[in-house]
Amino acid sequence: MGTPSDRYTHGHHESVLRSHQWRTATNSAAYLLDELRPGLTLLDVGCGPGTITADLAALVAPGPVTGIDLADSVIEIARRETSDHDLSNLTFATDDVYRLSFDDESFDVVHAHQVLQHLSDPVAALVQMRRVLHHGGLLAVRDADYGGFTWYPKSEALDRWMDIYHQITRINRAQADGGRHLVAWVRAAGFEDLEVTSSNWTYHRPEERRWWGTLWADRVLQSSFAQQCRESGLASQDELEAISRAFLEWAADDDGVFIVPSVEVLARK
Repeated sequence: MGTPSDRYTHGHHESVLRSHQWRTATNSAAYLLDELRPGLTLLDVGCGPGTITADLAALVAPGPVTGIDLADSVIEIARRETSDHDLSNLTFATDDVYRLSFDDESFDVVHAHQVLQHLSDPVAALVQMRRVLHHGGLLAVRDADYGGFTWYPKSEALDRWMDIYHQITRINRAQADGGRHLVAWVRAAGFEDLEVTSSNWTYHRPEERRWWGTLWADRVLQSSFAQQCRESGLASQDELEAISRAFLEWAADDDGVFIVPSVEVLARK
């Protein structure tokens, strides 16, 4: 994702990968799909387990698609998860978004989903993405905005979770509310012609609440986020357990709804 000096707030625990493996081009990159056509070359930055990457590769085949991530372990998961997709145009590699190993003007499209919010210097990363784009090439970036998350019923424990999350990301020099900063970051990297949209993930149906509530109940106890909470002294084990229970209680409520907003930017070089 970023350099080794950047600390990824979520880490790569199974509960995090469970969330990432749910993502598809349809539910996470719909704003980009009308711009794609067969034969385009595409770089997917911070590809994680590769589910979105594989979908994009199918849409631009036979154009070559490369998914990159900083973590070797995640790249191995991406290769394994997509091995049965029969996509000869898809490859994965370990790389650093701050020092991309590709030549100038190597790609028609550079895509990054939920990446920039986790970086200490998102503009520097975007400058690199712009460098490897062909003249006239397309940048596609999408980031959530934690400050815009909305849920019902109200919960003091979930309010506390959100407060802790913002504090942890500040310690990591990251920006939890990345969505609202996305336009400014993209413009600061040298892009001028921007198309800006937004979309939500909404969890309400029983299976959606169960999935979202359970994965966060696990994350706040077992992931790198939990470890960082304990290391920093921002939350005790008892408090994390209370937050975990609150996610399960929310998931069990038939009136429960949780909305996750993201901002999306398309920009031409």
